[in-house]
Order: sequence, then structure tokens, then C-alpha cells
Amino acid sequence: MSKRFLNGTDFTAMVLAGAERLQQHAEHVNSLNVFPVPDGDTGTNMNLTMTAGVTELKRNHSAAIGSTATVLSKGLLMGARGNSGVILSQLFRGFSRSAASYEELNANQFAAALQSGVESAYKAVVKPVEGTILTVAKEAAKHALYYSRRTTDITELMGEVLKRAQETLAQTQEMLPILKQVGVVDSGGQGLVYIYEGFYNYLQHGYEVNQEQADIYANIGESVPVQGSRVALDKAKGLATTTPDHSAQSRMETEDIEFLYDMEFFINRQIGDIKNAAFNEESFRQELSKNGDSIIVIADDEVVKVHVHSKAPGEVLNLALRYGEITQIHILNMREQHRDLLSAGLDIAPSPDVFAEMPPQPLTAQETATPPAEEVAAYGFIAVSSGDGISDIFKSLGVDAILSGGQTMNPSTEDFVKAVESMSADHIFILPNNSNIVLAAQQAKDLLEETHHITVIPSKSIPQGIAAAFAFQEDEDVSVNQSNMNEALQHVKSGQVTNAVRDTVIEDMNIKEGQYIGIHNSKIVAASDLMLTTCQQLLSKMIEEGQEVVTVLVGHDANDQDTSALMGWLEETYPDAEIEMHEGGQPVYHYLFSVES
Repeated sequence: MSKRFLNGTDFTAMVLAGAERLQQHAEHVNSLNVFPVPDGDTGTNMNLTMTAGVTELKRNHSAAIGSTATVLSKGLLMGARGNSGVILSQLFRGFSRSAASYEELNANQFAAALQSGVESAYKAVVKPVEGTILTVAKEAAKHALYYSRRTTDITELMGEVLKRAQETLAQTQEMLPILKQVGVVDSGGQGLVYIYEGFYNYLQHGYEVNQEQADIYANIGESVPVQGSRVALDKAKGLATTTPDHSAQSRMETEDIEFLYDMEFFINRQIGDIKNAAFNEESFRQELSKNGDSIIVIADDEVVKVHVHSKAPGEVLNLALRYGEITQIHILNMREQHRDLLSAGLDIAPSPDVFAEMPPQPLTAQETATPPAEEVAAYGFIAVSSGDGISDIFKSLGVDAILSGGQTMNPSTEDFVKAVESMSADHIFILPNNSNIVLAAQQAKDLLEETHHITVIPSKSIPQGIAAAFAFQEDEDVSVNQSNMNEALQHVKSGQVTNAVRDTVIEDMNIKEGQYIGIHNSKIVAASDLMLTTCQQLLSKMIEEGQEVVTVLVGHDANDQDTSALMGWLEETYPDAEIEMHEGGQPVYHYLFSVES
């Protein structure tokens, strides 16, 4: 179907079709993970990221493509999970910035918006790697710029964009040798191609959304199986450190919560008694700060999103009414919440969802009610953990908020934002503890840079995160602690043992489905039908001097017999090593190993 101009209504339908196409093939995207491990989550992360964008579009879409693209961008930005999700959100963030001032786009403008998205995504990645989703997006956008000079038909142009994206995806095997060796294409690039396929299918065929399709769109994301572990709230047991696991906030009195009303709402500047009133974001923040804290204001030409803890909710709403009509109001009394949690025997009060109508997420943050200003801590810590035992270790090391996540379910940017908002500290350190989570943590930092001081320590594994937390010193300043924690990351070797989920050959190593495989610093270095043999092969490559500190974190699915045999072998083979064993409780990985020199 020929289309010379693309408006907000058509763009919304394109996004819905792209999201549906991605959801249908999310498991295939997961299966393209280079390693044959049961944690290939690129499809899940991209799907959940798109779901967050679709949810925002359902709340607030319009016929103007500029405003519709901006709404989508905000949803994707806050819902971004994993590196692939963050890159996807940045692609559409750049697109929205280019399209912001338009009611509709012609072919040239659509191509320019795609190129703007690529530029935004590349800027978000510190060291871009070619042969990934970035390359697929870049080559598709480059071709769009070229082809838009030859056609005015957006449908034809999108067909060319899709064709070039598919061609580039096939070439990713030549760009990254590991992809060719394993026989797969880049998973993130494949996810983007599925989204583009949905775009093109809508533009080519067109359709009115019937009830059956509406039901499909209403349930986008719900069919994806996700896992989440509860945040442990009991004390850590049997750990070497004696640091108390109760936060200062947990010992506060309920009446000390000064700004007791947690408020979240939108101001629609296009409707109501006052339309298009001049809005100064900084002045608005200053007014809110007179009787509030934990302030977040995200504004564009049409909508202002506000989050604030206030002791005068009426004054906040009256202030907001000066700029437009208030929608989606959510107000919660944090004193009441604190009393309820204390009566239930809990010492930590979770704050309400920033986006109350978002689909329920399995990830939960250990959050605290806001203490009065005089109790603001010098430092706060957020760590990502997978397994109750590991969460206990982080709490014993003084971590204030724990995001349950890890490899099979990455926390979103919004999860980090909410965790930061729940804390009262002059400076907050974030330990992502997974290479696929660092970008989401960094994106949260960027979103909150005007209101919070945040440092992301780029820990890429649980052992690195624990080492960084050990290196922290309360009496040192931010720069010294940042340096010490980053240095601690360099002295840790990380290893994992799990099961292969498919047959493959990696660097002349023949791996069969179901075998135990040992991973060291992101490389598979051991494979065997026997758990103990795999652990021995892996640890032999990790332990070089025999005098290191070796820590074993036992997973949820490990059995006592294997663990006992492993510990006996370690003590006999490395008598001079300092060996520790803790119940980690992590899923997917039978054992996590840490070797520190």
C-alpha cells in the first residue's frame, strides 16, 4: 500500500505490529545466544522493552508522529532491559528527537529520523562493536538516506530498509568470528529485523485493528515466561563479616517521614483551562522542593511527568494546574505504608511504582521510605543479585537496596530509577554485577543526573560485585572509593558452571546438549558429562598460584554430594588456598566461583 506520509496513527500501528512480531519470535532470538547456556535473554529483554513502549502508547498516543514517537521513546527508555533493550530504546530516542516537531513524516524525514536513532545509539555505547544490532541499524539507516532520494513512498522505503537490515544481519557472521564459528547471526540484530518486519507488514498490507488483533496487542509481553526471585529480608547467616544488615532508615520512627505523600502524575499541557502555558522546568522543580523531595520532572512540549514526595499534596496539585490538566494521579501515604510494614515485621518500606499501571514485573527492589534530611547518609549502595544467599551477602556488606535480577531477568532502567529514588544518600554507588546490565544502570544515572549523585561501578559478575563492596571504605571520599572498587574488579577471576542447551562447537571444543560447561571470563573452557570433572577443569584454569582466596557460591540446583566432593578436592589440591563456601541460591548456574589474588 503506497504511503507518502507517515502520521502518529500509522506509526502507532507500525509499533504494535513490530512488537507483536518480536514477541512471536522472542524465543528464537533467545536461542541465538552465542554460548549454549540457558540464559539467552536478548529476545526477552527486547520484548519487555518494546512492551513498556507499547504500554505508554496505549496511554497517550496522538495523530501527530512527533508526539507519538516521544511517548514511545519515554516508555522504551524507562522499560529498557539489558544491553539490547538499552540500545533499542536509544534508537527510538534519536528517532523521536528528529521527528519531534512534525505532524507527519515524508520519506526523507523518516530516513533522517532512522539515522538520528543510530547516532543516539552509538553514543550510548562506550565501545561499539560491529557485527551487532548497532551495525544492522546503521547500515539500514544509511541505505534509507540513499534510497529516500529515489522514492517518495514510505512503504517502498521501509521495504528497502528491511532488505538491507536482513542482508546486514546475515553478514554479522563475517564481522564477528564467534558468530560464524557457532553458526548463528547476532541476536540483537535479529530482534531489530523482526521489529522492522512488523513495520513493513503493516505498511505493505494495512489493516483495521479488529477485536482479535486488539486482544493480541493488549496482551503483548504477557506470554513471555519470566523469572524473578524474592528479595531476602531475613538476616544473613554464617557469613564472615559482622556488618549489620539493617539500614539506618529501618530504625527510623514513622512520624519522622516528613514528606509523607508519594505523588506521581502527568500534566497534559494541551488540554484543560490553561493550555500551552510557558513552562520553566527549573522553576517548577524549585517550587516543588519547598515542601518536597525525591523530585523527578520529565517534560516535553505536550506532557510533563512529575514524581515528588511532598507534605502538601494540595499545593503540588494547585501548582501543576497552572500548566494544564492533571491526569493519572497516584498518591500514597508513606507513613501509612511504613506502619503496615512495621506491623508485619519488616524493616524496609517499599515505595509505590513510579508507573502504577505498568504490567507487573517480577523484579523487586529492596526500597526504603525517605528519612528526614538530617538522616541523609553519606553513601548508598544498590546491587543486582540473583539468589537469596547472594542477596544476604550483599546486605551483610552494607548494600542498602537489592534488585533481584541477574542473567535470566535483567532489571530495567526504571527499576534502577525507583531504587535510587527510594534511598536518601548524598552519593549512590550501583553494582550491576552483569555485563548485560551495565548500560541500563548507566542510563538510569544519566536520567537522574540533575537530582542525584550516582556512580556506576562496572562490575560484570557477582564475584566482582562482592569484591567491589569489600573494597568500599565509609571514611574515604567518592573518588578514592571509586578508584578502589574499580581496582578490586581487576583482581577477581569469575567462573560459572551450568548446562549446555544445545550441541555446538566452540574453539575446537565439541559440546553436547545437557553437558556441564565451565565458563571463565566469558569463555567456555570446560565441558564434561560429569559435574565434578567440569568444576575441576574450570578451577584448574582459574587458580594459578595455589595461594589465592577461592569462594564457592552454591546454586539452587546443586546437590550436596557434588558440593561435598568439590570442597574435598579443593582442600586436597590447593592446601595453601583460602577456601570459602556459601549458599548462593542462584538459578541457572550450579556454581559460581571467585578467585582473588
